[in-house]
Amino acid sequence: MFTLEDRDRVRDHVLELAASDPRVVAGAVVGSLAYDQGDRWSDVDLTFAVADGVPVAEVLADWTRRVVDELEAVHLFDLPSGATIYRVFLLPGCLQLDLSFTPAPQFGAGGPKFRLLFGSVVEKPHAAPPPAHELFGLAAHHAMRARFSVERGRYWQAAYLIDVVREHALSLACRRRALPARYGRGFDDLPVDLLDTFGGTLVRSTEPEELLRALDRAVAALLQEAEEAADLAEQVEPYLREVTSGWSS
Repeated sequence: MFTLEDRDRVRDHVLELAASDPRVVAGAVVGSLAYDQGDRWSDVDLTFAVADGVPVAEVLADWTRRVVDELEAVHLFDLPSGATIYRVFLLPGCLQLDLSFTPAPQFGAGGPKFRLLFGSVVEKPHAAPPPAHELFGLAAHHAMRARFSVERGRYWQAAYLIDVVREHALSLACRRRALPARYGRGFDDLPVDLLDTFGGTLVRSTEPEELLRALDRAVAALLQEAEEAADLAEQVEPYLREVTSGWSS
């Protein structure tokens, strides 16, 4: 497992790479290490601005070759977001390195965990949490499909769909309490008594009776946290109650 010294060494190496590349005109630390030391498991998350007129893809390709060669990195995946491209690497010791590049005219803080190291930024709105209406609607859709999957004998698919219903309900719970509502980041900060009620939504086996039990609890949790999507919940609740009732297969 990587050490804190390993992490610091990787961060410093990447910042030296940035300092030697005239195409990179600004840089920042983002994520858990932006304003404190994070914890033992925090990854390296750095974001950079690319000079106006220089293709981001060109810089990203050049940096990828160097990071792979010099840090023994493995390129895991990319995540485009607007004009920004995030590229995630895995390094020896299971250290994760997240690099992102944005055209300079659009480079700025997308959230509160952003510490500028050099260059300048533009003011831009922070990324909004997922809309409550969208979270509830997707969860309702997955609840319906979960029940149909049980009836079809597609038990593993049903288990997956029930998990998504729970995750969206937890995200709604986070929204209501001003906690991070993306990628499960706020889940562990929810009240303990609330999390206890969500324990019943966990699928313990792929037996049909267990799947229906977990679906029933997931739907109840979803409706409990639907305050911000109350208009939609009111319309859909009768259908959600129906999918947890007894049907003849």
